[in-house]
Amino acid sequence: MAGPVKLAENVYRIGTLGPWVNAYLLVEPNGELTLVDAGLKGAPKKIVAAIESLGKKPSDVTRIVLTHAHPDHAGGLARAQRETGARVLCHTTDAPFARAGHAPPRDRRNLTARILGVLPGNSFAPCEIDEEIADGQLLDIAGGLRVVHTPGHTMGHVALNHEPSGVLIVGDSLFNTRKLGFSIKMACEDIPLSRETAGRLGELDFDIAAFMHGPEIRERARERVREFIAQRLDR
Repeated sequence: MAGPVKLAENVYRIGTLGPWVNAYLLVEPNGELTLVDAGLKGAPKKIVAAIESLGKKPSDVTRIVLTHAHPDHAGGLARAQRETGARVLCHTTDAPFARAGHAPPRDRRNLTARILGVLPGNSFAPCEIDEEIADGQLLDIAGGLRVVHTPGHTMGHVALNHEPSGVLIVGDSLFNTRKLGFSIKMACEDIPLSRETAGRLGELDFDIAAFMHGPEIRERARERVREFIAQRLDR
């Protein structure tokens, strides 16, 4: 298994399913760790291996920040919470879904989303949420992690801007699988809103765009994100 990918000082990407489902680690000066998302149900095994490859142990994880309550992000959360003893942070709107262990509803205006919304696979182990977070909040994590509420993929979806390193964790506001794109429609709670709020990302200052789905963009990251959004939203 490939080890964690260093994006910047004290910021690492963990590929829990190749680069197609990611989690992130932020390292504090005192050695404590913050995990962003916990992947699918089986992801904690890979997350723990990544932590140990950095010379750390699971108990060094003191916080887990959840970008949104979907099974490919929260599926491993309950297990990660048990194995680390970490406090879990989630946006107020998605917190009830994380506690219930079920994804928010999907956009009924889209046929595929409607079908997927009633099929098995929308549930995950219920998780305890210790702190509810809000837009604009600066979390005391690794020098400052800014919460950027970007609803639409779910109504409590957040991106996270690590201002000291210039790494923007976009969550599922944007995907970078085959190429840069918006959230896939069938996974969204409000498709038009997800595209509208992704435009907020272009207003931020960052040097590296880090995705939950796909590899990071290191070169001209902000310019490429802004260009993509401008081209699509002007249509």
